[in-house]
Amino acid sequence: MSFSVGQVARLAGITVRTLHHYDEIGLLTPGERTHAGYRRYTDADLVRLQQILLYRELGFGLDEIAVILDAPHTDELTHLRRQHELLTRKAERLHEVIAAVERSIQGRTHNIALTPQDRFEVFGDFQPEDHDPEVERRWGDTEAYAESRRRIATYTKADWLEQKAEAAAITDDLVAACKAGLPADGEHAMDLAERHRGHINRWFYPCTHEIHRCLGDLYVDDPRFRATFDDLVPGLAGYVRQAIHANVRRA
Repeated sequence: MSFSVGQVARLAGITVRTLHHYDEIGLLTPGERTHAGYRRYTDADLVRLQQILLYRELGFGLDEIAVILDAPHTDELTHLRRQHELLTRKAERLHEVIAAVERSIQGRTHNIALTPQDRFEVFGDFQPEDHDPEVERRWGDTEAYAESRRRIATYTKADWLEQKAEAAAITDDLVAACKAGLPADGEHAMDLAERHRGHINRWFYPCTHEIHRCLGDLYVDDPRFRATFDDLVPGLAGYVRQAIHANVRRA
């Protein structure tokens, strides 16, 4: 049994033009053609389309999806398991962010300050103040440092939890991209690098692309940063730096 391009478009909720584009770039080539040259999609084609749409939902670019789907020894079940894991993690992160926003609303409403107990809940055994002398020595004379100090002085516990959840979501996505073997200079990795830069912009200080590039270098050159990344996935620090540099070039 096969389906026309119009039937497939209606089934999948996409446009005929989208299907034509997938065919033109070799991402989804119909398995059959009529004598008149019209596209006919087989069951196997529909399975591949489902995979494409699921990966698109997860934020992958078309070129990256092609690499993933055409990888050798990867069957439909493997893709479904990977997508289920990524979607589950995405849902969990969304729940965390929603909860953090709700706590932030409560904190703003009641003007709740950050207590020592709150700080332990947010930071665990990491004490940011232990690093203040080094941070001030290296960046104390910069406007970025002054702006960061102004901002964090106003943050409540709910703010810090929201910031932490957002940062963890970005890190998780970088880990997933690195594990999946997606190119560090690909669209998906560069988009993650831009999310990382946007996170710094939002929470700490105006992070220009040049500043972000220097941070990417720091993540590799400073053994402490490199270990933090590479403990999650070997080589992650270098992957993040490459993604940041690629995003700077794109900008």
